[in-house]
Formats: sequence, structure tokens, C-alpha cells
Amino acid sequence: MSAMRHLLSMADLDRDDIEQLLNLTESFTEVSARQIPKVPALRGKTIAWLFYEDSTRTRLSFETAAKRLSADSMNFSVSSSSVNKGESLRDTVETISAMGVDGIVVRHSGAGAPHRITQWTDACVVNAGDGWHQHPTQSLLDLYTATRHLGDLDGRRIAIVGDIKHSRVARSNAIGFAKMGAEVTFVAPQTLLPPSLEGWPVKVTHDLDEVIEDIDICYLLRMQLERQEQSVVPTLREFHEEYGLTAARASRLKDDALIMHPGPMNRGVEIAGEVADRPNAVITEQVTNGIAVRMAVLYLLLGSGLDLVDERADVA
Repeated sequence: MSAMRHLLSMADLDRDDIEQLLNLTESFTEVSARQIPKVPALRGKTIAWLFYEDSTRTRLSFETAAKRLSADSMNFSVSSSSVNKGESLRDTVETISAMGVDGIVVRHSGAGAPHRITQWTDACVVNAGDGWHQHPTQSLLDLYTATRHLGDLDGRRIAIVGDIKHSRVARSNAIGFAKMGAEVTFVAPQTLLPPSLEGWPVKVTHDLDEVIEDIDICYLLRMQLERQEQSVVPTLREFHEEYGLTAARASRLKDDALIMHPGPMNRGVEIAGEVADRPNAVITEQVTNGIAVRMAVLYLLLGSGLDLVDERADVA
């Protein structure tokens, strides 16, 4: 993993790579718990944020991770940039690269955009979400959260429920959990599944009640109304009744089963409000873990080799 230049997809990682990242994340979790949660590992490095889609959790998580690693940041606002004057993605990337950045974290509506960017820059590129395609750091933080609670994921059963068709998180997690030995099942109506699942390491069912008692993780996806060009369910109320994690369904989960969601939640659609607040719902913990995971990713791609747990290091 340390020899990799970019993080574009979970398909780029093997199990050893994932385990290395999760182990390093544990170290950064310890760093984040300090009174001054900062190390000089990326001092002198500059990271540019290239977000063509709205983001709150992911962007703030990456920015916090960079600050805790002592990196400098270059913020790029699409709404006030030359993109609105017709500047192409390539021209934007080449302009930013000319300013001497070491890494670019990109979110774009076009699947494959981060891969294209790697052809136009010498900087390391991290995919923070591209269209319906991939969101690798979300998958890594989900794996880290799951392993902290469940330990080894070999043989564990994961149900990914809801709007799979429009979800880059579903695609990344199908790969990530499968590589860690888990059995992944997509649960959705036919209208919310991709046209083809050939080659995907998943099972499929249209009945959440069929699997609810056997799963170790119920992973709920946000209903992405902004990505849908046509109505894919009769009503949101009907979707909740058929595929939402209601209080009744949640009571049928195993005692140690986790409830996960990438956020932001639509309470009353994919998850009942009271269920989201239960102790086995680790949704806010996922957000917390996202910072340490992204610290690990940035460190492995850009790290200078400094001791990241040196309490005496000067971080002023």
C-alpha cells in the first residue's frame, strides 16, 4: 500500500492493504484522543480540495485529517471559480498542480473523473466520491468501525439496504466487506438495483424480513432523491414499510448486530428516528472514525516518514 500513488477505488486494494490501513487508523485514533490531536507527519505538504459536488461530512473530515497531520490546504470553490467561465476539469487540475500541490482530494459527479485527473498531475489523488462509482474512504471507515465492534469479519453477514442503484457507497462496501471475508447481500426493490450485478461479490434479495435475523450489520443507504431522474418507488412511506429499518425490524436483529448509515439520514425513510438513536446504531461513530481513516490514507500516500506517535514532536 505504501508504494501506491493514488486511492481511487476499493478494487485497487487487497486484504493486506486494507488491514495495513486499518492498523494505521488505530494509531491515528490514539492521536485524535490526545489533548492536542496533532502530529507533524505532513508538515510542508500541501493538499488541494477539489469538490465539484456538495459535501459536508467528507470534506470536513478530510480537512480535519489534514490539519491534524500539519499539512497545508488549498481550498477550491467551484461556485466562485473559473469553472463557471467554462474552464475544463483538465485546465483546473493543471492550474492547481502548477501551484505545487502534493495531493488532490476530489469529489466529482462524473464516474472515473479521479482516474482521469491522475493523468494530468504529478500529485497524489484521493477519490472522495465519483458519481455512482466509488467512495473508498467511506468504505474504509465503515470497515474500521465494523472491526472495532465485531473483530474479524470472516463469515460475517452484511445486508446493504436501499438505494443501491445510485450509491457509490454500496459499490465500495460490496468490494471492501467481501475482501475482508464477509458475506454481502444487497436488499432492494428491483427498481433500486443496477441493471446488472454480474461479477459483483454479492447476493440479492428483495425481502429485508427474510434476512433481518441472520445479519451482523444492517447497513442502510440514503434514498438519493437528487440523483434520481424518475420515480423508483411508489411513495417514500411505502419504501419505509418495505425496506426501512423500523422499530419492529430492529428488535429482530441479533443482540450484537450493528446499524450503520453513511449519512445524512432521512429519518422515517430508510431508518426510523428512534432506531437511529439506539446504542447499536454506530452512525455518529462512523463520522468520528472517518477522520482517523483519512489521516491514515493521507499519511500513507504523502507521508514523510516521521514518527507519527512521537509525543515530543514539535507541532507548532
